[in-house]
Amino acid sequence: MKTSTETTIGADAMTQHPEHADLDELIFIATTDIAARTKGRSMRMADFDERSSLGWVPANLGIGSLGHIVSDIPYGTTGDLRLRPDLSSLARVDGIPGRPALNIVYADLVNTDGTPWESCPRTFLRDTVEQLRTEFGITAQCSFEHEFMDVSATGDHHPFSLQAFRRAEPLGSQLMTVLHRAGLEPETWLPEYGRHQYEITVAPTDPLAAADRAILVRDIVYDLFEAHGREASFAPVVAPGETGNGVHVHFGLDDADGRTLVFDSERPGRLSSLAGSFAAGIVRHSPSMAALFAPLATSYLRLAPHNWSSARAFLGLQNREALLRICPTNEIDGRDPTRQLHFEFRGGDIGANPWILLGMILRAGMEGLREGLETPPIVVGELDLEGRNADLARLPRDLEHALDMLKDDEIVSGWFSPSFLATFDAIKRDEFASVQARSLAEQCEVYAHVY
Repeated sequence: MKTSTETTIGADAMTQHPEHADLDELIFIATTDIAARTKGRSMRMADFDERSSLGWVPANLGIGSLGHIVSDIPYGTTGDLRLRPDLSSLARVDGIPGRPALNIVYADLVNTDGTPWESCPRTFLRDTVEQLRTEFGITAQCSFEHEFMDVSATGDHHPFSLQAFRRAEPLGSQLMTVLHRAGLEPETWLPEYGRHQYEITVAPTDPLAAADRAILVRDIVYDLFEAHGREASFAPVVAPGETGNGVHVHFGLDDADGRTLVFDSERPGRLSSLAGSFAAGIVRHSPSMAALFAPLATSYLRLAPHNWSSARAFLGLQNREALLRICPTNEIDGRDPTRQLHFEFRGGDIGANPWILLGMILRAGMEGLREGLETPPIVVGELDLEGRNADLARLPRDLEHALDMLKDDEIVSGWFSPSFLATFDAIKRDEFASVQARSLAEQCEVYAHVY
């Protein structure tokens, strides 16, 4: 079916991205599903304009990490949707060796009359951002930090070393260049602590754009590594005993004029009362959110004590075992810390849909504001789970337990449509049952290849 061509390529997008002049290229109209895999359809750029949309199927939401539509979900063989592009997300990825340029635009899933679909993950975040603005007058600046392994690499890897950095070349330099040219504002690229592990960070932006960037960053990494005959994996644990890979979400809170709402030099952790309440909501509801931010069977191998990861739900000051961390500020040469102070949510991994992940964090924070919660205790220094920190709330022990906790929390489950929740639950229980029959090494291997 040919789409409308009443105008040329989205005029605003063309103005912002004049390099899109090649109309013989394809554009991929993308969504990201419960399995956090990028899916969609493509068309010629010559046929794409601001009125373009492509067909989609509700049951596609039921495709889990293992690649099949699970049974007993609300969405079957009937029904139709449209992928409606958001032109502000249009990006062009060029510079992957041996591969044509990729034009990609992220889409909201809508009904055939254009109304929002009840289970669209991107609409979930969009509605969250609007609710934060209208109810509380708050805006946010956010970014995602990704860790991944080069699972095809051999030989030694010394953490953070120049040698490990150079061994990854030319991929590191190419990755930073490709991300820059795509408008993703890369900040740092480094060899991390784990064996052949790397980290890539990008600059903060508004929540919807930040989540879009997170999706595109991982797909660019996959694409670039494959082009070099190598394999990257963002899986939470690629093999038993290995260092975990997280997806950390950084965020700050501002008023409508862009002034920070986080910083107060007179309070513990230099957190304002508002920021403390926001943090308290996240800490309180995180155990019930775990099924969505750590949604793989092997996610819980990473979320373990003494693993530089999160096993308990607490707020920590510069503590990398905190689920929610108050990040340090750079005050060298008199730099002002006011705008720098922000939070880092450290529980997420690659199995979490970035739109859902960020939307949940913000919604949990809003619950803290509504309930007027006090700032939670701020853990300073090393965690002492045998002593002073023994009472910190535990995260679920495994995915099955996490799914039960999600279902039992009326507030968290109430953020989603019943059909979305039923589909999510069916996918994840099917997945859990499938991988539990395998050894831990086999479970890690499955996810290492999927993600």
